[in-house]
Amino acid sequence: MGVRSVNNSLQEFLDTFVRSGTDAVNPAPIPQGLTATGGVISDYTDPGSGNIYRAHIFTSSGTFTVSALGTYPATVEYLVVAGGGAGSGYGGGGAGGLRTNLSGHPLSPGNPSFTVSTTGGNGSGGYTVTIGSGGSGGAGSSTNADGSTRGNPSYFGPPTTPNGITATAGGLGGKGPAYGTPSDMNGGSGGGAGYGITGDQGYGLNPSTPAPEGGPSSWTEGYPGGVSGSSTYSGGGGGGAGGAGSTGSPSPGNGGPGVQVAIAGPPTFTGVGALNPGPGEYQWFAGGGGGGSYPPAPSVPQNGGVGGGGRGGRPGGNSAIDGTYATGGGGGASGETSSPTGAGGSGIVVVRYKIGQLTATAKATGGAISYAGGKTIHQFLSSGTFTVTDPSLSSIEYLVVAGGGASGGSGYAGGGGGGGFRTNVPGHPLSTGSPFPVSTSPGSYPITVGSGGSRGAPGLNQLGSQGSDSILTSPSAPQTITSAGGGRGGAYIGAAPGANGGSGGGGGSNDGSAGTGNSPPTTPAQGTNGGTGTGAGGGGGGGAGGAGNPGSGSRAGGAGSPISISGSAVTYASGGGGANSATTPGPGINGTENTGSGGSANHASGGSGIVIIAYPS
Repeated sequence: MGVRSVNNSLQEFLDTFVRSGTDAVNPAPIPQGLTATGGVISDYTDPGSGNIYRAHIFTSSGTFTVSALGTYPATVEYLVVAGGGAGSGYGGGGAGGLRTNLSGHPLSPGNPSFTVSTTGGNGSGGYTVTIGSGGSGGAGSSTNADGSTRGNPSYFGPPTTPNGITATAGGLGGKGPAYGTPSDMNGGSGGGAGYGITGDQGYGLNPSTPAPEGGPSSWTEGYPGGVSGSSTYSGGGGGGAGGAGSTGSPSPGNGGPGVQVAIAGPPTFTGVGALNPGPGEYQWFAGGGGGGSYPPAPSVPQNGGVGGGGRGGRPGGNSAIDGTYATGGGGGASGETSSPTGAGGSGIVVVRYKIGQLTATAKATGGAISYAGGKTIHQFLSSGTFTVTDPSLSSIEYLVVAGGGASGGSGYAGGGGGGGFRTNVPGHPLSTGSPFPVSTSPGSYPITVGSGGSRGAPGLNQLGSQGSDSILTSPSAPQTITSAGGGRGGAYIGAAPGANGGSGGGGGSNDGSAGTGNSPPTTPAQGTNGGTGTGAGGGGGGGAGGAGNPGSGSRAGGAGSPISISGSAVTYASGGGGANSATTPGPGINGTENTGSGGSANHASGGSGIVIIAYPS
């Protein structure tokens, strides 16, 4: 059940007004929580304790800033999950390390308490949040997935001192005997063993097993990967935060299980963490990646661990699957196919604190619910359902942003276009100005949040993919709002032009052709054109607030559009920048998740979209 923030003068007045006797004359102070900003905010009532919490959910790096202390203790609870390791030719990737001090959680022992202040952090209440990216998937069978990497650490704490909370990167999956043992299989959870070297698994960080990451730990972040056999063409599963990966002999090992940390809302809260298919609850994190297999090893499912672990692969069967983003899940192994190995899932940080004991019922359910500026806000980070429960709610404001497009291939490539941007918020320059009516009959409005386009395989002309559409569905068809996925960038020397989309992808070098934005057309326009490619470089992808720049100029992506529907100004649907190098000096920058931003060349994925709904509280 959603709740009203206690930082609300009208609600405080009403609570005081209904008191009687001496309390009405000398009202008792109303307990209040911290005043803080950062991330996506979710206010909710804990069903076990009845306490009301505010959670700040970070799926990309940022700052948690405390501007005022309340009357409750200034301690916060946290979840910090690192990026998962990629799978390799045979061993599944280890999950990113998971640390939490959530009261009563099995993994909380050994993790320190965390007290915040308005003068701590960076000197003015700011605490750094760094989200570790998942390890990159490698190439195919010719190199046994050489090029796969371990994950990256996540962090919450002061920016210049070691007193924060660091979660250790997930370990890389193991290869086969002809390719040696990766040096970075150890991690928060360890990578699964490659085939043919008995016992060659990576170790996780916990008090009871070897901890090559820095010695025995007083807390548990994860477990080892599964072992393999000396003569089987199957790899072990990657370890998870809840247990070791299973053995890869004679069949490939499943990824180790993750754990549920219900810190962002009730256990059924959607959009944060992975779904456990058993009880059907969300907020599961850090599952290990599944091992891969190659004939004549038995052909069986190579499941990733619950909590976002990616499935393993096999020639002629399944392809390896990436770990789920914002879970720290390990990537699946490829089974030495021509397909890339599964990349690790990115990490996540959630910070929560008690804000009060006043309750109020929101007028609808779905998404992360918060309160600001006299409005109730529902933010959908992944697909779900907005369900109207109060018949007094007759219309809503919305923002629907699609997934951004991926950039073109390596070298002189075009940037990805931003996802389509559509809103009816009054006063915004891109607003339709039209109401979106809702009611309790039928009451349910399906929400689709588009994924960002995926980068292509390594190589000059290996194109990425389009972003996916985001949709706010209404039973009255003309009122369904669809924002189109961003166009992918064009590739070097005429492999393909930039693609059309919400905003168009930038053209590749020497091709020139950029993608057209606002495709299909909407009024107002949902995006702009990409920049043309030239001999000097690829063009930038278009953005909601401006077209991409040509390859002969800055090659910058087009500007996004800022909007304050979430309670603070956030910029969405920016275009990715183009590239001006014939080689690949380094990876491009992925579009930020849940902003619909395009990926920048070289070789980068687009950011996922978002749907936000607001109405008067």
